[in-house]
Amino acid sequence: MNIDERIERLTERHEALAQSMELLVALHRENEIRFDKRFAQNEDRMAQMMDAINRLAHVAEIHERRIEDLEG
Repeated sequence: MNIDERIERLTERHEALAQSMELLVALHRENEIRFDKRFAQNEDRMAQMMDAINRLAHVAEIHERRIEDLEG
C-alpha cells in the first residue's frame, strides 16, 4: 500500500467519523429536547400533586377539628 492509498483510506475514515459525529450531535439534540419536555411535564405533575396534597391536608385538618369538637 503506497502513501496515496493510505491517505485515501485515512480520508475515508475521517469522513465516516465526521458523519458519525454529526449523527451523534443530532441525536443528542433530539434527546435534550425530549428531556426538557418531559422535565417540564413532570414539574407540572408535581405541582398538581402538591396542590392535591395540600387540599387533602386541609380537609384532614377540618375533619380533625370536627372530631375534637364532638369529643370535647
